[in-house]
Amino acid sequence: QVQPVESGGGLVQAGGSLRLSCVVSRSIFSTNTVQWYRQAPGKQREWVTSITSRYTTNYAASVKGRFTISRDNAKNTAYLQMDSLKPEDTAVYYCNFLNIWGQGTQVTVSS
Repeated sequence: QVQPVESGGGLVQAGGSLRLSCVVSRSIFSTNTVQWYRQAPGKQREWVTSITSRYTTNYAASVKGRFTISRDNAKNTAYLQMDSLKPEDTAVYYCNFLNIWGQGTQVTVSS
């Protein structure tokens, strides 16, 4: 199995934006769903968003209208565009593909 690789995290002020990337080096990328989760300090990992092979997207209520998931099958990459960030969005963000977790990327939003 090949682990997804996330990137793009960092420190941003409240109201700012970040774009996360998830690269999955597998030929079956285009035919499967990609999901993003996050885990804040002291909290359980929670589902954030998903995109199917047919580009159907779903979002957690807490991020709907602020986050946008997309995919580029030619690059085997999924993206998470995060706008209007809030301090409560601070977490390690994980990509999940076929129940395989990436290593995560830290997002910190300062107030």
